[in-house]
Formats: sequence, structure tokens, C-alpha cells
Amino acid sequence: MGSSVKLAVAGAALSGAGWWFGTGLAPIAWLAWLAPLPVLLTAPRLRWRWVLLAALAAGACRGLNLWHYLQDVIRLPLLVALQIAAMSSITFALAVMAHRGFLLRARPVAATLAYPALVVAFEYLGSLVSPHGTFGSLAYSQLDLLPVIQLASVTGNWGVSFVVALFPATVASVLAPYANAGASATESGTTPLRWRALAGMGSLAVVVGTLAFGAARLQQKPHETVRVGLVSLQGPVRPAVESTEGQTVLKRYLAVIDALAAQGARIVVLPETALTLDGAALPGLAERAARHDMTIAAGIALKQPAGKERNAALAFHRGAATPTAYAKRHLIPGFEDQYKPGSDYVMLPGAATGLAVCKDMDFHDTGRAYSQRGANLLLVPAWDFGLDGRLHSRMAVLRGVEGGFAIARAARRGSLTLSDDRGRIIAETTDEKGDAQLVGDLPLYQSHRLYGQWGDWFAWCDLVLLLWLLPLLFAKRRHAFPART
Repeated sequence: MGSSVKLAVAGAALSGAGWWFGTGLAPIAWLAWLAPLPVLLTAPRLRWRWVLLAALAAGACRGLNLWHYLQDVIRLPLLVALQIAAMSSITFALAVMAHRGFLLRARPVAATLAYPALVVAFEYLGSLVSPHGTFGSLAYSQLDLLPVIQLASVTGNWGVSFVVALFPATVASVLAPYANAGASATESGTTPLRWRALAGMGSLAVVVGTLAFGAARLQQKPHETVRVGLVSLQGPVRPAVESTEGQTVLKRYLAVIDALAAQGARIVVLPETALTLDGAALPGLAERAARHDMTIAAGIALKQPAGKERNAALAFHRGAATPTAYAKRHLIPGFEDQYKPGSDYVMLPGAATGLAVCKDMDFHDTGRAYSQRGANLLLVPAWDFGLDGRLHSRMAVLRGVEGGFAIARAARRGSLTLSDDRGRIIAETTDEKGDAQLVGDLPLYQSHRLYGQWGDWFAWCDLVLLLWLLPLLFAKRRHAFPART
């Protein structure tokens, strides 16, 4: 086996392992910063065919690490699962090849920027057409690194993905093997060594600035707290409330609500489609809300007089003749075809509290809409697939960081999570082993809502940056360029 083949295989294996463990359902955050580096380091040292093959193989691992989840848990069609792996492979390869192209033209600054810019562009454009919104974003690998994800409050998840991708691109550009880098001047009169220094110092400033901003934001104090209870009970799926099964389930929930109220809960959230209901009247929950002077948000399959059902969140609160109703806007294709999607965002009367349901939290429009309405808390009934409970809850957490609101999310077959708008997990449990409940004091902040006000400004700037960079790939090479084996 020749040296080129060995180097390509080593790069693909190391990057593939990094993607496998650094992304997916239970990512190791720091590995996502390093995963692309082996392939990026080999890129200027090998001929294009070996670089392309290594990048395709490594990138595929970012999709294949979800294979069991996609095929055995969600049971997506084989072609769809293969498409997801192929897209991960192709987009990574394109970003690597662009990075390599700029290095071959002795443009380390452009190489440093091109890789993260393409990563963000693929994520953003994909989110516009995907029925799964932002699922798969590199930013979701970083939920354990609180200082890093604070950037999402300004840029959305796009800025987080950019910074994570910027780091390996910078290291690879700085270490690229330029020929005569210290002696031969480029056409612009600046040596690649000086351009590499500029790329390195600029990227260092971005990373340090991100961490400093995050650390400062995490030091801010909440202006109030609210005690919230979450509950998810095992039992039949979507039982009709008038049925014997439905009445049994309702009585069990009412008993838990009483217990949570005794612990001081002012709000209680039940999971998605805990019951099926004709109309919006549910005297048991309405009576408990009045008795305990609390708000109860329940996921309900709401039958309509004519047409499809709604996958709804109903909020019962004292003094209201009828519950506040919200219909899930983003339905899962193939799983929720019986429902009609909602069209409105709903705030509770007289409160800075909004309603959403499960998959709505995978999409930016939900976070921005409630941010613009001044919400500081979202109540989210949810239903996960067991294996994805942690990831799906963390995706919702990032919406809270972006939008400046805390989240109370109660999931069936998943995580019951209280998180503040800094992304801290205040309390969490799962229903993996049976009935689950928790109660906790949820901090509420008066946050600056920059992303909520400005929207996807960072993604648009990223696209403009690409429009400026990509034509340079076809420009004449500089005098100094990387050597290849």
C-alpha cells in the first residue's frame, strides 16, 4: 500500500471516528471540533482523488451513526436512510474540497473561511426544505458546552456551527505545507506565512470572543423563578377521555397533579396526546387548575366536528371559561397524517408564556415567533422515540437559548426537562423505566432577544461570504502553494 493510500485511509478513519462519536444521538461535544481535522490536514498533501474518497468515507459516518435509529426505531424507508448518509458524505466532501482548493492557491484565509461557510450554508439551505427542520445541525453537538451555545442568542444555531467548524479549518490552514512560505512573495505582496498568521489570529479572536461572551451571559441573574411540575404516565396510547381507559388515565394524571401542587408547582405539563377529546371541555383538568390556582398544559388529540383531528396543547388556568388551545404546526410525515397542522402561535392570556408541541421545537420559526411575542417560558408537551429522547430535548433547549425563554418539556417515551434560557438543565428525568414526574424551580430572565429580532441574519451573511469566496477558487494560483505527494 502506497504512502498516499495509507495517509488517506488514516485520515478517513480518524475523521470518521470523530464524526461517529462527536455527533448523533449522544454526541461528545469536543470531538465535533476535531472530527474534520485529519481529513483537512491530509487535503493539501494528497491528490484530489484520494482527498475526495477520504472525505466521502468520513462524512458518511456522520449519517451512518444514526442508522439504527433511522431504520430500527423510526423505521424510515431504506432509500431515505441512505439519502441521509449520502448527504452527510457529499456535503462534507464538498466543503473539504473547497478548503483544499484555496490552499492550493495559497489562500489560507479563504481556506479557513470556506469550510465553515459551506457547513453553515448546507445546514441553512437544508433547513428550508427539510420536513425535519434543523435536525442534524452541528450546533446540537455542543449543548454540553454552555459558553459556546450562548452565541445562538445572537446568531441562531448557525453561528455555533460556524465556530465549531472554523476551528479545524484554521488549524489545517496554519499547518498546510506551503512551498517557500517564508521567502516567496505572493501576487499581493504578502507571504502565505503572514496570511496564515492572520487566519490563525482572527480565528483565535472569534473563538475567545465566543467563550468570553458566553461566560459573561452565564453570570447574569434571573429576575424571577416559577415552580413547574412535569409528568408522563405509562398507559394506553391516545385513549378517548370518555372511555373506561381514558377515565383511568385521567384519574391517574389528576392524582399526580394534586401531588405536584402539594409540592408548590404553579404550572404542570402533561405529554403529547395524553388523551383524545371531542371538543375542548375537560372538566377534570379545568377543576384542578381552579382548585390549585395553577396552569395545566396537556397534550390532547383534539377531534374536530368536521375534518382532521388536531394535535393540540390545551392550557387550563383559573378564571378561564375555556382552555387556551394551540395546534401543532410541524407534523411528522408518515406518522401524523391524521392531523391537520396549526397555523397560529399562542400565548396564555396575561402571561409571558407560550405553547408548542414536540417537533415544533425543531424549527426556527417557533422560537423566533415566541421571542418576538415576549415569551419567557414555553410549555411543550412532547412524544419522543425513546432512543432520541436526550437529543430531541436538547434541540428544544437550543430554541430557548435562541429565543430568550425557558422551556418546560414533558415527553412520553423521552426526557422530562426543565431548562432556562441559558441552556442549563434545571431538572430532568425520563420515563424509560415507568411513570415519571419531577418538580423544579425554573429561572426566568429578562433577556436581550437579538436572534428573535434579527432572524437568520448570520446565515444570510454566510451566503454572501460564499458568493465572494467561491469565484476565487477559479482565480490564478499564487506563486507559493502547498506541495502534494
